[in-house]
Amino acid sequence: MSNLSDIESNSNLNTEFTDLEVDLLLKAVFRLSGYDFRLYNRSSITRRIHNRMRISNLSTITQLTDMIIHDPSYLELILNDFSINVTEMFRNPSFFKAFRNEVIPKLRDYPEIRIWHAGCASGEEVFSMAILMEEEGLMEKTTIYATDMNEDVLEKAKNGVFPIHKMQAYTKNYQLAGGKESFSKYYKTDRQNAYFHNSLLKNISFAQHNLVTDQSFNEFHIIICRNVLIYFTQLLQNQVHSLFYESLMADGFLGLGDKETLRFIDIMSNYKEVNGTERIYQKIK
Repeated sequence: MSNLSDIESNSNLNTEFTDLEVDLLLKAVFRLSGYDFRLYNRSSITRRIHNRMRISNLSTITQLTDMIIHDPSYLELILNDFSINVTEMFRNPSFFKAFRNEVIPKLRDYPEIRIWHAGCASGEEVFSMAILMEEEGLMEKTTIYATDMNEDVLEKAKNGVFPIHKMQAYTKNYQLAGGKESFSKYYKTDRQNAYFHNSLLKNISFAQHNLVTDQSFNEFHIIICRNVLIYFTQLLQNQVHSLFYESLMADGFLGLGDKETLRFIDIMSNYKEVNGTERIYQKIK
């Protein structure tokens, strides 16, 4: 009969094997695709790996590694699995309301406004910002740069088409965010989808960008990156925040997700809180 120490030893060994298999899988993904997930939150990545194994009826991570090496379609599947695509229009409405009330007044005298939505996923929050800027009379002088590592979801974002069954929840979010119109004025519908008007797209530029490996590509007055960094290790969060800091204009604004903070970030002293509850910060040096 196995004693307790034997059971604990076997458990530790299994954990070590799993960690090794995950390391090898992520190294293979990086070598084959250029996408580096090695500094993503390990528990989140491991859950996604196990979900793909369950769907594919695989018993070991090593089998999955072998499949992505020899079958490009499996590599695409795992890249999509790792991509963070959870979003909605006017997500956390209080953030957009605070942005409207506390940031917009500071933007009115700007001759132009450049906004970077980093990790925009399928674009719901980008369209939310476009609607907000339109209602505040600022969209004509605004360019929104919407980026994500996942080119498939970017293609969906470019279309501005969202399931109609989500419109009721999105309408409520819009109203709570301080919306000034009837939300339905911004789209037309059929039985399945809502199609947002092309006028909202004219000042939005979509592009593939990887926060982990790519560099800054412009200077921005505003950077929005909400509920993406929670999937990164602290080391990677510091790296990405350095990228954001370099990319922000003097006195530029940074908007984070409700589960994110600058509290443990190396360059925290370079920002002041505009609204700590809603995670809106302003670069001060």
